[in-house]
Amino acid sequence: MRSNSSNWFDFLVIGSGTAGSVLAARLSEETDLRIGLIEAGGLAADPRIAEPAQWPLLQGSAIDWAHRTIPQRHTGGRVHEWPRGKVVGGSTALNAMAHVRGHPADFDAWVAAGCAGWGYADLMPYFLRSEHYTPGASSYHGTGGPLHLIRPSEPHPVTEAYMAAGAEAGIAPTEDHNGARMTGPCLNTLTIKDGKRQTIADAYLVPALPRPNLRVMPETLVLSLILDGAHCRGVRVSDRDGARDLMAERGVVLAAGTIASPVLLMRSGIGAAGELRALGIPVRHDLPGVGRNLHDHLLSGGNVYRARRPVPSSKYQNSESLMYIARDGEEGAPELVLACVTAPVTTERFAPLPLGEAYTIMFGFTHPRSRGTIRLASADPDAAPLIDPNYLAEEHDRDVYLEALEQARAVGGAQALSDWRAEEYLPGPAVKSAADKRTFLEMAAFTHHHPVGTCRMGCDADAVVDPNLKLRGLERLYVCDGSIIPSITTGPVNAAIVAIAERFSDLLRGRAPLAPSLPARAPALA
Repeated sequence: MRSNSSNWFDFLVIGSGTAGSVLAARLSEETDLRIGLIEAGGLAADPRIAEPAQWPLLQGSAIDWAHRTIPQRHTGGRVHEWPRGKVVGGSTALNAMAHVRGHPADFDAWVAAGCAGWGYADLMPYFLRSEHYTPGASSYHGTGGPLHLIRPSEPHPVTEAYMAAGAEAGIAPTEDHNGARMTGPCLNTLTIKDGKRQTIADAYLVPALPRPNLRVMPETLVLSLILDGAHCRGVRVSDRDGARDLMAERGVVLAAGTIASPVLLMRSGIGAAGELRALGIPVRHDLPGVGRNLHDHLLSGGNVYRARRPVPSSKYQNSESLMYIARDGEEGAPELVLACVTAPVTTERFAPLPLGEAYTIMFGFTHPRSRGTIRLASADPDAAPLIDPNYLAEEHDRDVYLEALEQARAVGGAQALSDWRAEEYLPGPAVKSAADKRTFLEMAAFTHHHPVGTCRMGCDADAVVDPNLKLRGLERLYVCDGSIIPSITTGPVNAAIVAIAERFSDLLRGRAPLAPSLPARAPALA
């Protein structure tokens, strides 16, 4: 019997970012389900959120958790800023709005590792269901879905020259990164609607707010999970009125992200028993994989060029084109990526250039082998977690990163960019030897903002959730966000998380998943 109906729900969803907003909206379509959505941040009130070109200014603002890594041994001992959204809509309120699904081989590798139901064909109907692709429906794209996706109709002149430079360097253009071939220069697909950023909350949550069975609780911090033996019964939260318990009859879903989801598990006594005991946290469930398998895409800031003339402002979000590149002899998902940014992008180790006087070819690699951890610094819930992505620990990553720099310079030095290029500012003409290039990479590396993997999905003893996204060894507790991704997708991870949450919403509702499908012409492996 419910003692206080206002504090009882069928499902509690923790976090209103990508997965959380999708889940809350889809689950609340069932009128007999009472859904609670808990968000530590507040409403998206900062007007800069809506302005696509303002996204870099949101990092470090009031809507950013402003996480920092521990010093990274292979990036010169640097501490890296890790922005994450602390607001309704999560990190979609401060990201760069690129919508890239990933390569089919990314998802099929999950199936090969035992995660049946999460292959490319399994997720394709959910990619289609999620989107309204403004160029029109096709075998690769849907219309009528919540996410409004555009392609730049008036690309920046530097972007156009950069794409031509890629073709000049021998990289065949592609029509659509989310279509038949991922590799090649291409205009980005962007989550922009009517010239404004569309957060995941704008797309999914706002239309669902009038539903009487959905209760959204902003500025509410989850302190711990409420466990009863092997069952999760709810969560203890704190808001402006103090602490209270919220109960869930059918389940609690952690959708707080790659950092916050494992942190909440560990603070609730779920994790590596020895580490929890060392912090004085009572062990409720020994699950050593919690917080492990952390990995992230690295970019570089960057291959920067002084411009011959003033660089005009972007009509979009300053980064209108990605270029995925296969290594020599490589098949399957491409390993290298370039991005044209119509502004100077550098790390804290280099003197910045004024806006309008330079442009950047950022570069990176898509499938890092280095793995790190999220750990607790103490049992104090206010203490920042210890974030160790262990960047560039694997020699393979260092080698591929160097290849990415060479590709960026080849494109940046092409004739097609000669009307814009005055001189290379970074790394600079003096950086010629392999040793000097590697030193530069250590100073220029920064996050592409795609951390994943810390509550890994799988069937082995180190997996945190099973292929139904249920926490292994506990009942009524699930995880659905970027933390469950076993191995990172080729591109930005947000689109994949949307599709994962769409499919999981069907599983939670007891619906048969949509039938697996592939476009009429199966995607090429390049």
